[in-house]
Amino acid sequence: MSRASLVMAVFNQLPLTRACLESLRPTTVPFDLVVVDNGSTDGTAEFLRAFPYPFPLRAHQNRENLGLIRALNQGWRLAGGEFVCFLHNDTEMRDPRWLERLVAALEGGRGVGLAGLYGARRVRRDGRYVGRTIVHCLADAPTIREPEVEVAAVDGVCLFLRRSLLETLGGFDEGYGFFHGYDRDLSFAVREAGSRCVVVNASLLHRGGGTRTSVAAEGPLVDDLARRREALARFAAKWRHRLPSDVRRPAQRVRDWLSSRALGAAAL
Repeated sequence: MSRASLVMAVFNQLPLTRACLESLRPTTVPFDLVVVDNGSTDGTAEFLRAFPYPFPLRAHQNRENLGLIRALNQGWRLAGGEFVCFLHNDTEMRDPRWLERLVAALEGGRGVGLAGLYGARRVRRDGRYVGRTIVHCLADAPTIREPEVEVAAVDGVCLFLRRSLLETLGGFDEGYGFFHGYDRDLSFAVREAGSRCVVVNASLLHRGGGTRTSVAAEGPLVDDLARRREALARFAAKWRHRLPSDVRRPAQRVRDWLSSRALGAAAL
């Protein structure tokens, strides 16, 4: 069994899944893969049965679309690695050392409990990210230069933590419903347990739509926006004792504020 297990939930969008898996071939750390298929009808099930990649695979088929959060909870309970990495199928890795960097973040003796590739350093009282504090390593315009940056919350595009911590926390809170809120909630649960959250510097592409399209099975976009608001309200109420949250040092806050003021003046 590999030390790291990658967990992916899919619903149709087979071309995105193929591209994601293809990008994982050069990964420098061995891993096994768990894919939970939420009732795809586009040939995903057949693709998984004839899996053409060298990674050890465990596939689980749901008869219907149970939503991302429930599928991820199914997935990590099937995983056997010491580390669990939740990865969206609409991503493509551009750095073969991406998984190596995530492992190093947790093993570096700096108290890191959760690592990822996208996150925010400040979260408002209502649960929203503060845009200027978002850090990521998206290939088209990365905002991170350091090897890693501490954040208040890690985005669900990639969530990496020890299985033992995940078990202690009980997995993802399914009370958030279909898609939204689970990543913020996990981040704050990790921090409540005394660990830090970081974003590491490892380039990736995020195509968008691979996971979010699962919402289409549940209703139109207006319903998705309503679910987003409900999830945000749930998060803000559950973690009100920790909100607002800002992990930046005071000097960094001042620099960021001055920078935003300068940008605003330049736009006038």
